[in-house]
Amino acid sequence: METEPSFDYSQLQQRESRKGGVLESASKRVRMIFSVMASPNRIDILRILNTKGPLTYSELKALAGFKSKKESGKFAYHLRKLLRQLLVALNKAERRYTITNLGKLVLSLARQIEERSIIESGKMYVRTGRQTIEEFNSHKIIQSLVREANLPLEQAHKITEEVENKIYKFQTAYLTSSLIRETVNSVLIEHGHEEYRNKLARIGLPPSDISEMLSSEDATRSGAAGVMAKTAGSVFSEYLIFNTLPKDIADMHLAGEIHIAQPGAWGLLPDTLFVDLSDMEDGSLDLACRHPAVARFASIKTADDMLAALPVLIALLLREASAEVVLEGIAPPLAKAKDTDDLAAKFARALVSSSAAAAGAGQQQQQPLATLVVPAGDTAADAKQLNALLDGYRRYVDATPVPRVGLAITHGGKLKDSIDHITAAVRSGGIITIGSNDNNNNTARSSSGIRKTMAATNGKGSSSSAAMSLQALSINLPRLAYESNKDETYFRAKLALAIKPSLAAMAMRKKAVMDNARRGLLPAFSAATHSMQHATSSIVINLTGAHESVFSILGHDEANSGVEVMQKVLKTAVDVAAAQGKQLGEDSCGVAMIADDSGTRFAALDSEKYGKVSLLQSQNTTSYSQGMTLNGKELDKKQQLAAECSAIDKILNGGLAATVDVTDLGAGEAKSAIEAAAAELAFFRPRAWLAVCATCGKKYKMSADRCESCKSPHRLLTTA
Repeated sequence: METEPSFDYSQLQQRESRKGGVLESASKRVRMIFSVMASPNRIDILRILNTKGPLTYSELKALAGFKSKKESGKFAYHLRKLLRQLLVALNKAERRYTITNLGKLVLSLARQIEERSIIESGKMYVRTGRQTIEEFNSHKIIQSLVREANLPLEQAHKITEEVENKIYKFQTAYLTSSLIRETVNSVLIEHGHEEYRNKLARIGLPPSDISEMLSSEDATRSGAAGVMAKTAGSVFSEYLIFNTLPKDIADMHLAGEIHIAQPGAWGLLPDTLFVDLSDMEDGSLDLACRHPAVARFASIKTADDMLAALPVLIALLLREASAEVVLEGIAPPLAKAKDTDDLAAKFARALVSSSAAAAGAGQQQQQPLATLVVPAGDTAADAKQLNALLDGYRRYVDATPVPRVGLAITHGGKLKDSIDHITAAVRSGGIITIGSNDNNNNTARSSSGIRKTMAATNGKGSSSSAAMSLQALSINLPRLAYESNKDETYFRAKLALAIKPSLAAMAMRKKAVMDNARRGLLPAFSAATHSMQHATSSIVINLTGAHESVFSILGHDEANSGVEVMQKVLKTAVDVAAAQGKQLGEDSCGVAMIADDSGTRFAALDSEKYGKVSLLQSQNTTSYSQGMTLNGKELDKKQQLAAECSAIDKILNGGLAATVDVTDLGAGEAKSAIEAAAAELAFFRPRAWLAVCATCGKKYKMSADRCESCKSPHRLLTTA
């Protein structure tokens, strides 16, 4: 059995005291320590103890590489040297060795000597982003300047020579690729080469931002996946603003003249996808070699087939849209279910299974929606099936603090038998939209109001079952109104001028998204549309703050000419967009008024630019209006509100977010409001705002100060 050396420190100290009654002289002590440092094996032992902490004799011997019995004597010799110079200490009670403070000092000195020797030898080593250490090579800087920044070779040599001189003046052995890149960029700026510097700039987050994110409760609420998604979104947002967009468009966005929503996904994904499952070949989704870990389903023929496939389809397609996926064609297979009570239960379970996919799909703070289109038929059997789906949907909503799956109900005027079920789902916080299939409004809309018609016809009148919409660019109408000196004609002229670069940016985006689709970034959508051969696409410009612009800033009276002026402004926008689109070679360009995050941002920036926006203070809000919101209480009393909304909906070929607010209404009043809206409006969303407790996740009334379940005063957010 191997025995470790034994050392008696008391005898050692007595022996030293007898030699002179004092410790060894400083010079001799230093020489002895340097003799210990002369051995790489002893330096390794110090490094192991410094990293691993207290170790037993056997553990330290094995980690130091002395594994055979023949090497035991050599290891004991090196350890004895370290113990005698008090660089290592032995805890006799635990029989473990530790590095002393003097040993740590010696180890640090050895490291500094090693790094200084590298500098003096003229060699420098780079810690690269590929997690390797390589000898510094200036030729790689030249290659990077030519390949990444397209800098002429002669200039690249001159810049590299200057960078190399600066690096050697740094006198540092810990050289990183990011430090080299920063030095190159600083030299480029000094020489006035800003355009080359922008191509070489590294995109990412500073360490302080990452630390702040990790300590933020909001950022970590969705776990590690949410943190990584937020980080990726920040990287791609910066890439878009400073490397992809033309400078004039980027400046318009940064100045608050326009707003680009979802910038992290702007050049990668479309905003809204429309997919008709009934048009999939043989009812199957042929993913080929894409998503090999996803289970395949052969066909969708029965209700059980659809309910099994639905979570998979939602999970796949939500990854490929930044705002919403609208699924049509789910009703025919579900209509084959014989037991409606069983259908309600199974539909609820399918939506619950889909909820995890809906929560994890979003790349931005605003998670995307999955909207399922269900028609309201003419017969009692149709009504019974719709009610079963609504009951199942309500069970999902009741179990989900913030639901991200919605139902879009299309009807031909026969909703009477389902109004109670619709009202109950809305009052629970469900995302329900209601659209008429009369008067050529028979194509689906997203929950935000975006029309499939705009994309599906491709401007040529021919219909398509699959479509994508790109709508994440909004124009700040109040800003244009402020700068128009209350001149309505000048205001419309400025709007026309703003539409041109906005459409150009969207056309550029469309090309990037389509190129990415061809590269395979939209595999599920491509599979559902047969390699996108049957899919069409549209560009939509969003208008924010129309109400404030016309009525508050330009000063038109709602009771007199205000409504006509509003319609004239919107008609101008639609006509200009169509004309400019044709010049760009885009036949399918529309204008919409939908809700995104631009209203709050525009209002904040305008408050900084023009002082506090008094019109927002008078309305007790911090955001400009988006779309149209109708108070459910006033629908019966003020029928002209519905007429105005319908007129605007007909003008806006891109879509309108029409909301009927039933938050403060009882069940009977909410039901009456929904019935009245369904009779007057081609499309709307009845909405009951609910608060969500940030502590327990339960929903409760907005009017309550505290959670009704746990009494917490902290609100997470309001339902979608």
